Amino acid sequence: MKTVRVLVVGCGNMGASHATAYHHSPDFEICGLVSPGKSKETLNNKIGGKYPLFNEYSAALAETKPDAVCISTYPDTHEAYAIEAMEAGCHVFIEKPIADSLAGAIRVAEVAKKTGKKLVVGYILRHHPSWIKFIEVAKEMGKPLVMRMNLNQQSHGYMWDVHRNLMNSLSPIVDCGVHYIDVMCQMTRSKPLRVSAIGARMTEDIPAGNYNYGQLQIHFEDGSVGWYEAGWGPMISQTAYFVKDVFGPKGSVSIVAQNASGEGKSDSVESHTKTESLRVHHADINSENEFTRADEWINLTDEPDHQGLCDREQAYFLHAIQADVDLTDHVEDAVNSLRIAFACDESVRTGKMVVL
Repeated sequence: MKTVRVLVVGCGNMGASHATAYHHSPDFEICGLVSPGKSKETLNNKIGGKYPLFNEYSAALAETKPDAVCISTYPDTHEAYAIEAMEAGCHVFIEKPIADSLAGAIRVAEVAKKTGKKLVVGYILRHHPSWIKFIEVAKEMGKPLVMRMNLNQQSHGYMWDVHRNLMNSLSPIVDCGVHYIDVMCQMTRSKPLRVSAIGARMTEDIPAGNYNYGQLQIHFEDGSVGWYEAGWGPMISQTAYFVKDVFGPKGSVSIVAQNASGEGKSDSVESHTKTESLRVHHADINSENEFTRADEWINLTDEPDHQGLCDREQAYFLHAIQADVDLTDHVEDAVNSLRIAFACDESVRTGKMVVL
């Protein structure tokens, strides 16, 4: 198999992790690092200092003629960058969301279909053995399911800069929410019918019309319901900010992350993927209404770290290219979760329930 030459666009948190995965893989060859600022120099030094550096994406694409492009820039560039790459003959790995609008995401999906190029969206939890197990156990709890999830981040320092930049184009419940909406859809494999959501703008540091705290609710055809909340900013409470909990008629399964729930870690990317343990509760009771089975603990302390998960994502991308994997369902799921997230965003802005 020939080496896949990849252009890395965006050299911040996720871009650096993906570049590190490419750097250590014998099957990938980085042909350039692209960013408008200093992050590319920092990343280049970190991974050996030998890669060509570019300030501007189109020029880098034309000069390097890569086989693949990795896009980890801010969401308002995703659509244009992905389409330009695929039309230039490149496969694309793109961080979620595919675009900063539903129409844009549909356009990207259509270009992938038209060009026949592989489009892999960075839904990191799909490659996480613990989250795969979480979904598997949730499916054993019967229907309907009640799904309760959040990720509130008391962001400060560098991460507050990152979050403010993200909120120039998206709200937290769209940017983060697509992960957990995708998880809910995998757990139920049922059609979402309607959504409602609330939000609050808690700082003048973000654009008028956007909000840095939001909570969404989804109603599914099978009777399942789910909520997700996300808040970003130095004012966000760290009490009960990490909730990943599902229950059905037969019992419940919860992610218990003692380390990730520790003080001062709510905006740590590393801690977001650390599940540590699953607690499985069985609803079976006897004639005295006492439980007949003790709770089970599934220990997950040996799970991959954030870099390990990015390595798995890129292994999946490589396999999709080399084995010509049909990614139709993968792309449709990514567009669908974004459709639901934007419907929630509409509900915040209109104050009304949105029928899907």
